Amino acid sequence: MPAKPRHLPVALVQQTASAEKARSLQISETQVRAAAANGARLVVLQELHCTHYFCQTEDTEVFDLAEPIPGPSSERLAALAKDLGIVLVTSLFERRAPGLYHNTAVVFDCDGSIAGKYRKMHIPDDPGFYEKFYFTPGDGPSGDQPSGFQPIQTSVGRLGLLVCWDQWYPEAARLMALAGADVLIYPTAIGWDPRDEDAEKSRQLDAWITIQRAHAVANGLPVIVANRTGHESDPSGSSEGIQFWGNSFICGPQGEFLARASAGQTEVLSATVDFQRSESVRRIWPYLRDRRVDAYADLTRRYID
Repeated sequence: MPAKPRHLPVALVQQTASAEKARSLQISETQVRAAAANGARLVVLQELHCTHYFCQTEDTEVFDLAEPIPGPSSERLAALAKDLGIVLVTSLFERRAPGLYHNTAVVFDCDGSIAGKYRKMHIPDDPGFYEKFYFTPGDGPSGDQPSGFQPIQTSVGRLGLLVCWDQWYPEAARLMALAGADVLIYPTAIGWDPRDEDAEKSRQLDAWITIQRAHAVANGLPVIVANRTGHESDPSGSSEGIQFWGNSFICGPQGEFLARASAGQTEVLSATVDFQRSESVRRIWPYLRDRRVDAYADLTRRYID
């Protein structure tokens, strides 16, 4: 495996999705090709980019969308990564076994091989986000396919993959950092209930941006966040659906914005990540050095009564 570059051109794709898998994949592929043509060596797609966000309702027929890995969608994406000579981070609905499904980020290296996969660990169950009905949480490392909080080794560095709801948990980001991640990557599908007041929408968006920039600061690592955009209706008609808020971004190891996307458009967001800055930042803000690992045992408890 070649040494990771000091300066890495990266990109993410923020897109609206189609209910038709072939159409969504075509949108993704077109944007990935544009990112590669602009020089990106690492390209990140948003959470569950192959379809609409189907977790607004509970419907057993939706399981038909899931695929094994390798499978048709992963093989198409592998071929794309190989053709472009890039590392490609994707997000698929995985059928692992009958009745066992995961929300899985799959990383393809520049030769089209599967460098590894990460199965989403924190699974929400909230109005409009009924993910516990569909997804089993990741269950830790297994053979040569990393999952759990283990970075994935690629030709451009060690990628700390986390997915959407994982992004709110400092423990997840810290464990990826402690395991040697060079960058934290969050494929995401998050948005507003259109009925919320503007002030509440603003608070939610600010909280989402702040927590992930804080992971960059606390761990001295760059962060790449790819969110979807556009309105998706509730198939049951019981709500007004979700307005995905876009605002994908790339930030450096002090939380500084390197690039930030709009709220409502499909676009490719590009930046250059300087991995050496993580070393420099950690020398002046040595959080890992000063951790009191002897005093943190209670973090493994649900609550301290």
